[in-house]
Amino acid sequence: MNRLQFMFTRIVQGLLALLVIVTINFMLVRLAPGDPATVLAGEAGASDEQYMAQLREQFGLDKSLPMQLAHYLGKVLRFDLGFSYRQQQPVLDLISERLPATLLLTGSAFLLSLVFGVLLGAWASRKAGTWVDSAITVVALVFYATPLYWLAMMAVLLLTVKLDWLPGFGYFTVGAGLTGSALAWDIFQHLLMPSVTLALFYMAVYARMTRASMLEVARMDFVNTARAKGVRPGRIHRAHILRNALLPVVTLAGIQAGSMIGGAVLTETVFGWPGIGRLMFDALMQRDYNLLLGCFLFTAGMAIVFNLITDFIYTLVDPRIRMS
Repeated sequence: MNRLQFMFTRIVQGLLALLVIVTINFMLVRLAPGDPATVLAGEAGASDEQYMAQLREQFGLDKSLPMQLAHYLGKVLRFDLGFSYRQQQPVLDLISERLPATLLLTGSAFLLSLVFGVLLGAWASRKAGTWVDSAITVVALVFYATPLYWLAMMAVLLLTVKLDWLPGFGYFTVGAGLTGSALAWDIFQHLLMPSVTLALFYMAVYARMTRASMLEVARMDFVNTARAKGVRPGRIHRAHILRNALLPVVTLAGIQAGSMIGGAVLTETVFGWPGIGRLMFDALMQRDYNLLLGCFLFTAGMAIVFNLITDFIYTLVDPRIRMS
């Protein structure tokens, strides 16, 4: 099986998985207590049966669950994610507006966590048994065990409220009228705290996995052979041990790159970051079914795309892998 056939097969499998995910999400959202009609009627102060029936007919909630599902799947196949009754905008437009902010946050957090996680893990494995190894292991365990929302709140209290070093909320300074490099610097300042906070947890995971994987590879026969041939220790560590130890790290990174978008809900909520995670949280609180399902669909699709990219990178990282 060549690379093109392999990727085609994986894409078909990904689309089938996405269909299953969309169906499950639809059923779970519909089974949750409350619906848009109840929320709107409560806000309007009108709870008579006729008004509720009109609202349910307007949102298509008067039909049976299988009919609602079939109608929704038909719209998704036409790339129509529906209309947000709360925002009074198409769901696809709302997600498109929030997409750049989410990709900027999660992309920068992903790169920070992967680069520094691998570097720290490689350093710890090379200094195994020393105080450097112990220090990196302890710090990684602390960040792994600490809830993200707590880190986010402590960062705001220390760096924004106490020291006034960085802005704590938003995407940029509202009303400042900045453009060009000044706007880019302002966005960077707002991005720094949420991206580092989100990256710390994943960085701890990558550091631990890189260290364990490299220590395992270092005991293999081909590494001992390289040492016996007189290859420099630095080259052995980089070219022989690190390259072969990266496969499990690449696997985990591919899985977490997709889940990081959906997992940024807490970070975006604490820092007031206008991304899809915050949009998803607001849709859940407002029982905005179409918007919530659209966010679920997008995050699931991104996870599948990153998994496909990981499968492709696998064949580049280690040529020994066969696509059969």
